[in-house]
Amino acid sequence: MKLAYLILNKKSVRCALIAMICVFQFSHSFGQTDRELARDGNKLYKEKKYTDAEVKYKKSLSKNKDLNQATFNLGDAYYKQEKYDDAVQQYQDVIASKPGSSTLSKAYHNLGNSLLKSKKYPESIDAYKNALKNNPGDNDTRYNLAYAQSMMKQQQQQQQQKQDKNKDQKDQDKKKDQQQKQQDKQDKKDQQKQQQQAQQKQGISKEDAERMLQALNNDEKNRQKKLQKKEVTKIQIEKDW
Repeated sequence: MKLAYLILNKKSVRCALIAMICVFQFSHSFGQTDRELARDGNKLYKEKKYTDAEVKYKKSLSKNKDLNQATFNLGDAYYKQEKYDDAVQQYQDVIASKPGSSTLSKAYHNLGNSLLKSKKYPESIDAYKNALKNNPGDNDTRYNLAYAQSMMKQQQQQQQQKQDKNKDQKDQDKKKDQQQKQQDKQDKKDQQKQQQQAQQKQGISKEDAERMLQALNNDEKNRQKKLQKKEVTKIQIEKDW
């Protein structure tokens, strides 16, 4: 019984310690300032714990929604998780707050990166250009701008090729349709011709019928003449007798 009690007692101590740790962490988090939470988020971000960093930044902003550092870095945490639309919104919020040129340039740069990942090339180009207006010497932004312009040109070429292909296909379909109509028309003519030929083989034409009737009439006339001639001869013989 003592052994079982000791084991139960150890479990109780362990549960109590866990509970104390949770309470301490909760109270510590609850008592932290917005900047302290943002710094915790930065630490987690450096450790590539982007989801945990996101949580810290959001807690920081819940205490101070105007803390640009947390707003900006929350955008970075979203970006690392490939939540590009959310990242865009964060960088736009920073830009809307009208920070200094240095922060503004970085926000526009990261906004361009998020738009670039979403293949929104014209929008990303505008973002990079705005970044360069605030920091003309930023070679990274200049490189990304050139890349975005190249990708937009490639996208436009692909779209044009697709349009040309669709047009060619439509032209081919139209040509085939016309050829099919012509073929159907020719088939109809051939069918009518074949029907006429079949009718001619099975019957006689009007002209042939008239010729045959005329011939029969002529034969009948000739026969009547022969009969009349025989009757005349017979009468003469009897008269002579």
